[in-house]
Amino acid sequence: MDKRVNLVKLSVGTESVDGLMAWQEMRRRELPEGLPRHVTRMWPKREAEILNGGSIYWVIKGLIQCRQRVLRMDEVMGEDGIRRCAIILDPELHRTHTAPKRPFQGWRYLKTEDSPADLPAGKGQEDPLPLELSQALAEIGVI
Repeated sequence: MDKRVNLVKLSVGTESVDGLMAWQEMRRRELPEGLPRHVTRMWPKREAEILNGGSIYWVIKGLIQCRQRVLRMDEVMGEDGIRRCAIILDPELHRTHTAPKRPFQGWRYLKTEDSPADLPAGKGQEDPLPLELSQALAEIGVI
């Protein structure tokens, strides 16, 4: 199989990529294997395509700003007895070119060809553009 698809998810309450990293690092101590995860009630029907090298792209403040490779999906049971999907993620966050994304609930599929490219090596260490400027440039397709 050579098909691959990604997921896109809002990182609710996160102010920056660094904030997402810090939150995941804090939570990793509580999780099996210390791997970050996102637990969702809906199991992706396109699981095989996601596991074929797909990533979860995180939307922070209305912009896709980073991604994490999806390692696997585990079944977990909630305290309410409902089966859920734990999307197990690689701990490494890859900063991407920003891309505007309107609010939505849950997660969505993101075609590989529609996914923002990773920033060049070392570019993630530069001071980011002010959020308003970055959003404006992304809206007109400059970045």
